[in-house]
This record gives sequence, C-alpha cells and structure tokens, in this order.
Amino acid sequence: MPTQPPSPVPDFLYGTAWKEDRTPALTELALRMGFRGIDTANQRRHYFEAGVGQGLAAAYRTGLVTRADLFLQTKFTYQPGQDHRLPYDPAASLSVQVAQSMTSSLDHLGTGHVDSYVLHGPSSNHGWTDADAEVWEAMRKERDAGRTRLLGVGNVSLRHLQQMAAARAELPAFVQNRCYARLGWDREVRSFCRDRKIIYQGFSLLTANQEVLHHPLIASLAASANATPAQVVFSFARTVGILPLTGTSDANHMKLDLASRDLALPPEAISAIESRLAETGPAPSLR
Repeated sequence: MPTQPPSPVPDFLYGTAWKEDRTPALTELALRMGFRGIDTANQRRHYFEAGVGQGLAAAYRTGLVTRADLFLQTKFTYQPGQDHRLPYDPAASLSVQVAQSMTSSLDHLGTGHVDSYVLHGPSSNHGWTDADAEVWEAMRKERDAGRTRLLGVGNVSLRHLQQMAAARAELPAFVQNRCYARLGWDREVRSFCRDRKIIYQGFSLLTANQEVLHHPLIASLAASANATPAQVVFSFARTVGILPLTGTSDANHMKLDLASRDLALPPEAISAIESRLAETGPAPSLR
C-alpha cells in the first residue's frame, strides 16, 4: 500500500490531452502556476503519459513539489480507443490488460501508486456490458492492491450508471464527462452523482461551449465581476458541484483559471446560467 498519506482531491485538475511533445513542459508549467491535480491517460492516441512523468520528474528535481503534494489521475482505455501503441497485450484477457496498463502508467509517472484510476469509457454507448464488469473488477483489484486510491468512470450516460447500480457494482468515486451547456450541463448524470456522493469531473467546459463564452449573460456577469468569461464558467461549475478540468497551454490563462476559485457568483446568476443556456438538441456522442 502507499506509504505516503493520501493526497486530497483538488478543486481543479489540469488535463494533459493533445499536448504531444509539449506535455513535459506544460505539465511542469501547470505545477509552477499552482495546479496540484494532474489528469492523464495511458492512451498514446491522445495523451503522452510518459511526457507527464517527465514533467513531474523535473518538478521534483527542482523542489517545486513532492509526490505527496499531488493528485495523479490516469485511465484504462479499451483497444478500440487506442492506436497501435498499446500499453498492454491485446491478446491478453481484459483483466490482464488492466493490470498491464496500470504497471505501464506507474512506470510512466514514476510513482508507486496513482490517486485515481478511471475507466476511460465503457465498451458500448448503449449500456454497461460484461466486458465493463470484468474491467471494473480488475480495477477494483488494482485499488485493493494499493496501486490506486480511488476509481472512476468516464464518458458515461445515466443508463450506464443506473445499470452499474442495478448490478450492485461498487459505484465510482468519480465520473468524468464532457459537459455541454446546451444539454443542461449533464444535469441528469450530475444529479445521480450528487445523490450518491460521487464527484463529477467536467471536461471541455470551455471548448465544448464556445457559444457560452460569447453569450450576453456570461459577458454581463464577467463585466460586473471584473472577471473573464472563462472564470465565470469555472466558478459556476464549481458552485453546482462540478470539479473542473482545464487543458490550457497558456501560463496567464492557467493563473486566471485558478483565480476563478475566488470568484463567487450570486445564486440568481447560477440559476440563470444553468437554465437559460440550455437548449433542446440531440445529444452528441459521449466520446
């Protein structure tokens, strides 16, 4: 089991997807700017997890942070979500793939344990499958062996979560979804999580909601609070129970995003953002 005391769950996560060769420098920069939660995945198609580890190592060497200061989150990704650079033997059972992926992640990140291990997405958009149940049980074994403290699931619908509950599976500590304003900021899934004390992690809060950043309501709130539209969105998210992720590569934006923790919006503003920015439309793909 980990010998260090558990790292607290931070109130902001830095996402490392789609950064390629910039990953080491941006990971270190995020830590320098004040982030203490790092989100990655052992999915070379969209992440450079070993680069995250290089950035962490650089920060450790300079004394910027210690491992105990950090909350590290990585993911297991099924083969269809990967490219040819697999972190496991595709001929192995799913349970073995989970263990191999975790071993690879720990090597990439230079640590004996991660703080959160997330199923990147279920095997089917239509429901929780036997494959998901096998993977989830293998992830539980990783947790029980001390290689992760907490477990999560990502890119899930309310149906997936209801089926997990109906099967009496252990529910996750985290749900991580892309969050669309026009779909009520994933209201139904957030409600499920809130009722069961599951922490909801929202990603693409800005990139999936570009129209929101230019909405007159957000512009007015930002102007009255002397804040940026992005800060308004992050403050709103936190107030309604969303643990936000940001993946900005700009140092000033990192500072501003973190400063949103000090922005308190009035209840009527929260209500307006939650209701007025939603619109009827087909749900986009979860992935």
